[in-house]
Amino acid sequence: MGTYIVTYDLLKQGQNYDCITKKLKAYPTHWHMQGSVWLIETSQTAVQVRDNLSPCLDQNDKLFVASLDGEAAWSGYSNQVSNWVKARLEKTA
Repeated sequence: MGTYIVTYDLLKQGQNYDCITKKLKAYPTHWHMQGSVWLIETSQTAVQVRDNLSPCLDQNDKLFVASLDGEAAWSGYSNQVSNWVKARLEKTA
């Protein structure tokens, strides 16, 4: 099981975010980190996650999926959130 950071820009004005939000919430372990940034935990590969989310995108939209492992730094989040992220990073160390 890996943890991935997923970011996207839906560029069409008035874009409906319901499709991608529903797909991300379908991952049993997910966190809507901020705006268009999510962390998910899944046994899928980054390519599989991308392919799962791609039907929600228009041709001009952008999507980035990367394995979240190793070193990370952040600021402004609660202790609960920080502990959640740290626990997932420790799994990959």
